[in-house]
Amino acid sequence: MTAAMRSLAAFLLAASLMLAQKQPTTDDALYDQVRLRLTKDPAVNGGALTVDVKQGMVTIRGKVRTERARQKAEKLAKKVKGVKSVDNQLSVDPNS
Repeated sequence: MTAAMRSLAAFLLAASLMLAQKQPTTDDALYDQVRLRLTKDPAVNGGALTVDVKQGMVTIRGKVRTERARQKAEKLAKKVKGVKSVDNQLSVDPNS
């Protein structure tokens, strides 16, 4: 391996480590990311949902119109990097 290739490999490793550190890790950052995903999704329409985050564990409360929306809300929250678990306490109410 040439010196130039070693330097490039070291640079790429350092850059990837720096990017990994920028992921949301605080509860406040996780809260913001989960709220954003829930609110942006038209099936979930999560503006009225309550989100709590403690030590990376997310709890979602409120009402959604369908079981599909309930399941999707949980899936969206789980996709946020840094979320350890999701306690889905959403209830289905077609009139909500």
